[in-house]
Amino acid sequence: MFFPFCMAPSAESRRQYQRYKLEMMKAFRDSLEARLAAINAAISTVEQQLTQEGE
Repeated sequence: MFFPFCMAPSAESRRQYQRYKLEMMKAFRDSLEARLAAINAAISTVEQQLTQEGE
């Protein structure tokens, strides 16, 4: 009996999966970069406020 799910993936399907995986990782990176920029801005603001309060 032949089970197609036991076959090794073709080179083209593997390439498609790798492209999909790459795009997902880039999207995750972009999201994390935006969140990091927001956190850095918030930290900077709080530091400035603390400096101004100390004067």
